Amino acid sequence: MNTLLKDVFGVFKFAEGLYAGIRKILVPPKAYSWQTFIYLSIFSWVLSYCATGYIKDIIAFFGWLFLIAGTAWYTTEDPLRVPGTFMPVGAVITGFLVSVFAFGDQQDVITPKTIVFWPTISALITAIPEFIEGNDTDAKARIPKPEDRQRIIILVASSMLLSCWIQFHFVTDNWLRQYPSLQADTFKHSTFVPRTEELVKIPQNGVVILEKLQPMVVEQIAQRPWSEVEKWLLDAKQRVGNLGRGIIQKNLSKYEEKELWRVEPRVANTKSGYILDLLSIWIGPSSNPRGYYLKKSCRIEPVAAGNNSENKITVAEIECDRASKLISGSPPPQQ
Repeated sequence: MNTLLKDVFGVFKFAEGLYAGIRKILVPPKAYSWQTFIYLSIFSWVLSYCATGYIKDIIAFFGWLFLIAGTAWYTTEDPLRVPGTFMPVGAVITGFLVSVFAFGDQQDVITPKTIVFWPTISALITAIPEFIEGNDTDAKARIPKPEDRQRIIILVASSMLLSCWIQFHFVTDNWLRQYPSLQADTFKHSTFVPRTEELVKIPQNGVVILEKLQPMVVEQIAQRPWSEVEKWLLDAKQRVGNLGRGIIQKNLSKYEEKELWRVEPRVANTKSGYILDLLSIWIGPSSNPRGYYLKKSCRIEPVAAGNNSENKITVAEIECDRASKLISGSPPPQQ
C-alpha cells in the first residue's frame, strides 16, 4: 500500500514539475517580455484571418514585427554561438524571419531572395549590438574597438560572399532552365553545375527540332513526282527555314533559347539522286568559338511507280537517318 501511494505521489510530483516548467515558458514573468511579443504575433495573425483588404495586411505586418522581436529577444537571453564565429544562433533564426518577412510572398513564403539575403541579414543583426552600449532604457551609439571592427568586417564580408554564391546558384539554375542547351556544351566541364550524363551528350532542343522537322519534309517529298521534288530542292532553303521557324515557335516557346536556334538545309547531288541534310544550328554561346550544329541526313532517289510500263511515272523516295548527329564547328557553306 505504501509503495502504491509513493508511486501515486511520484506521478503527481512529476506532473507538478512538468506543469511548472510549461507555465514558466508560457506565462510571462512580467508584461514586458519575449512571451508577450510572441502572443501578440499569434493574436495579430488570428485577427488578420478575420479581416479583409488593407486592414488584413496591416495586422499581418505587425504580427511579423512582434514575431521577429519576440524571437530575437528569446534567442539572445542565453545566446548559443555558431561554431567558429561569434554569431549567435538566435541571429540566424531572426535573420531568416526577417528575410521571409521582407522577400516572401503569399504564394511562396520562401523565395530565392529569402535564401540569398538570409546570411547577410543574420550577420548584420549580429553586428548591430556591437554599435550600441547601455541597457534597454539607457542606450547610445558607440564605435566598436579596433579588434571588434575586424571580426565584424570579416563576419559581414563572409556572409555577403556566401550570399553571392547562393545567388550564383540560382542564376545558373535559371540559365539552365531557360537555356538548357548550355548544359550540353558551355557547362559540360563545369564543377559547380549539377548534371547527368544523358543531359550533356547532346542538346535536346536541337534534337527536338530535327525530330519534328523530318516528318514534315518527308510528307512534302515522298511519292511526289520527281520534277516537283527537284523544284522543291531548289527552293529548299526557304521551305525548310519556314518549317523550322514554325517548329521552334511551337515546341520551344517556353525556353528563352528559342531565339538561338536556326534551321537550314544543305543539298548535295549524288549519282542516284540527292542528299538533303537538315541542320539545327546553335548560334548561342559555346565553348567552341566556331559553335556546333546537329545534322540529320536524308537520301532522296527517283523510283518508278505505276502498274504498267505506259502509266509508270518517276516519283521520289526519301529515307532519313534515325538519329541526329552532333557536330562541332561551323556548318558547311550553302551551295
